[in-house]
Amino acid sequence: MKLVLFRAGAAGEPAPGLLTDRGVIDISGIVAKSYTPQLTMQGLIDGFDRLRPTLEKLAAEAQAVPLAAVHLAPPLPRPGKILCCIANYWEHAQREPRPLNMFLKNPEAVIGPGDTIRLPEFTEPWIFMHEAELALVMKGPAKLVKQADWRSAVFGYTCLIDVSARGEGRRTWKTGSWLGKSFDTFAPIGPCIATADEIPEPNDLVVRFWNDGQLRHNYNTDDMEHRVPALVEFASTVMTLNTGDIIACGTNHEGLGALQDGETVEIEIERIGRMRLDVVDPLKRTWERGVYMGADSTNPEAVRRHRPQTG
Repeated sequence: MKLVLFRAGAAGEPAPGLLTDRGVIDISGIVAKSYTPQLTMQGLIDGFDRLRPTLEKLAAEAQAVPLAAVHLAPPLPRPGKILCCIANYWEHAQREPRPLNMFLKNPEAVIGPGDTIRLPEFTEPWIFMHEAELALVMKGPAKLVKQADWRSAVFGYTCLIDVSARGEGRRTWKTGSWLGKSFDTFAPIGPCIATADEIPEPNDLVVRFWNDGQLRHNYNTDDMEHRVPALVEFASTVMTLNTGDIIACGTNHEGLGALQDGETVEIEIERIGRMRLDVVDPLKRTWERGVYMGADSTNPEAVRRHRPQTG
């Protein structure tokens, strides 16, 4: 199933729904409403096994509102934690093996489908870049989860754009990854949460990203250096993962490029979905358009597994 938050009009809090081929089905009648949309979705995740038979019946029989008639909100508007992997792809095996590492991204940076990425009004010599990533949606509390049991802690999957402010080269702004990646609107998430049963193998999904129609990212999650089970074990060793937390799996940096005023961007991950956002820069800065980092990711070779072979 694909779970969403949506608005039928321009105002009001979003309601929980099912995203189907026919459109969006309102499930607010069977999902307990909480103080915030985030808590409502967390309750839906925690109660999903109990609700599943009813949800399956609704998905098959209930009337749906056409997708064009609603506005999708981020399916997790304010996650408790957004953990992001650092440099987690082999990228044609040009790198030496690296230890698994993560940073925390500001949950207040979350926006959703159809929203606007707003570049900050600072005059530092930065460039603002996109990183299209698969994100894990957690079901907790999960602590000290072993790799063999990783599925017990992963409820589903969504798309995330890790928008990043960078200085010279790929150096992230100032004191490290957290600040340069945590400006308001720098964490687009959506369009839905695809439940775990929709994705038998998260390390075999194609991730694509377009900027004004130009294909930039085009890679397979099979290229992860540290794969999904290892990410769950590592993160849950450091901290308790709660329902609605997110682990972003990192990006293949081939195809990395600038974001700038007036552009439209789209991210798509197979089996999850596609979402579109606009980019606004109040300072109207410009950079050379196109791919900045590494080989052009539209090369078919970038979609294959490239971790070094041993033996």
